[in-house]
Amino acid sequence: MEDMRIRRAGPPLTLRPPRFAGRLHDPRTATAIGRWLGAAIALCFVTGVLSHYVQRPPDWLAGALPGRPVWGYRVTQGLHVASGIAAIPLLLAKLWAVYPRLFVWPALRSVRHALERISVAVLVAASVFQLGTGLLNTAQWYPWPFSFIPVHFAVAWLLLGALVLHIAVKYPEIKAHWSRRSPGTLELPAEEGPDRRSLLAGVAAAVGAVTLTTVGQSLTPLRWFDLLAPRHPDHGEQGLPVNRTAAAAGVGPTALDGWRLTVTGPRSYSLTLDQLAALPQHTVTLPIACVEGWSKSARWTGVRVRDLLERAGAPPGAALRVVSLERRGAYRVMEMGGGYTDDPLTLLALRLNGEVLSLDHGYPARVIAPNRPGVWQTKWVSGMEVV
Repeated sequence: MEDMRIRRAGPPLTLRPPRFAGRLHDPRTATAIGRWLGAAIALCFVTGVLSHYVQRPPDWLAGALPGRPVWGYRVTQGLHVASGIAAIPLLLAKLWAVYPRLFVWPALRSVRHALERISVAVLVAASVFQLGTGLLNTAQWYPWPFSFIPVHFAVAWLLLGALVLHIAVKYPEIKAHWSRRSPGTLELPAEEGPDRRSLLAGVAAAVGAVTLTTVGQSLTPLRWFDLLAPRHPDHGEQGLPVNRTAAAAGVGPTALDGWRLTVTGPRSYSLTLDQLAALPQHTVTLPIACVEGWSKSARWTGVRVRDLLERAGAPPGAALRVVSLERRGAYRVMEMGGGYTDDPLTLLALRLNGEVLSLDHGYPARVIAPNRPGVWQTKWVSGMEVV
């Protein structure tokens, strides 16, 4: 029988973080990428706050939201989504540059170091959360149990606070490496210059690629390059995309039987579709811009909302509550302030691009107003109430 031999156990298994062999995991590279990332996050934050307060204005602001410029929300929301998407490759590059420093030991060496580690932990977590959930929102996919809008808004402020703390703690190092000729900058091997330039050029190319292939959903001259965005401005009924279909809203032919528009005010009245179409019609060209980032201008024809309110005896500048035939949905009831109701461009539209509204676009009537999110351009309108 073959002899059985007992082998001696090897050294104990230890877990070590992976080590990169590259030479560019240094403060100069991290600062260079950080400048771009900081600018993208700042632009995304500012435009996101604007978007939030336009969608959900507090009472003191609801009546003061401006209708001009008519393309205002289209631009700010397009920038919000574009800057958020551009920040994704920048964040990945930034994490690559600083990765080895995330595992320094001992973990906490001083109060300043503890603040730095806390700011980095919150900053990374909040950035990944915001950019990840924001990207999924553009595709209208919500695989989480919480309400997206309030949580996204709250974490945005958390991200801003962590970013300010991080900049304050790291300011001496950022200042030292901000420019090539900054005083106090350590001289690095000359051969690292071309490598860093190549890395930054690659990051810039990645940002340009994801921007070019998605921004066409709102910047329509670039729509031919719109390969990765979930919406294309030319794809949809009557030349306009559709976010929420009639089937999803529970609006079918039976809901339209005997449809009448009811306008409630000092002199309430109701109109059939034929009577509504017999009133003076106006045509305006306005963009419809959705929070997911896509937008497109179209020609809308219908009755001015201020004419309908005047007929109901409403005073100038009266606010309005609009009710949809939708059976469910957070935007079934919409309110608009006097700045919109008095605007001659605000219509109860009956036609889109010269054709009667399709059911998915809100037949028999929908609201269209300038400088306003698409979610508040209520479709399948059944009632209007002076408030």
